[in-house]
Amino acid sequence: MSKDTKTPMSGKLAEAVVLGMQEKKGNDIVRLDMRKVNETLSDYFVICHADSTMQVSAIAKSVEDEVFKAFGQEPWRKEGQGNGEWVLLDFVDVVVHIFKTEKRSHYGIEDLWGDAHVDTFQSA
Repeated sequence: MSKDTKTPMSGKLAEAVVLGMQEKKGNDIVRLDMRKVNETLSDYFVICHADSTMQVSAIAKSVEDEVFKAFGQEPWRKEGQGNGEWVLLDFVDVVVHIFKTEKRSHYGIEDLWGDAHVDTFQSA
């Protein structure tokens, strides 16, 4: 099976993630299409940032709620929730990164995967 078609629902899952980010006014939402990038296991990375630790947590909760509502799926793994500066939600085919504003540029996720196709979204 080609990597482009391995999980046709991953695009819908990424859309639910974006919606969850938009609901809580995530800043500079981007979706990196990783399907044609070598050595990646996930189909999409979805990234945004927030101005406060409280907003980072609220966005993470909203993303989890939207994905569960649409697919009945919980994240396979969660990281970073204790400090509120960065949260990773791993839905296997879609990996979510929510950063506090200054941490986003520090980690530079988009720069690491510069060969991925990028879609940008506005907050709701």
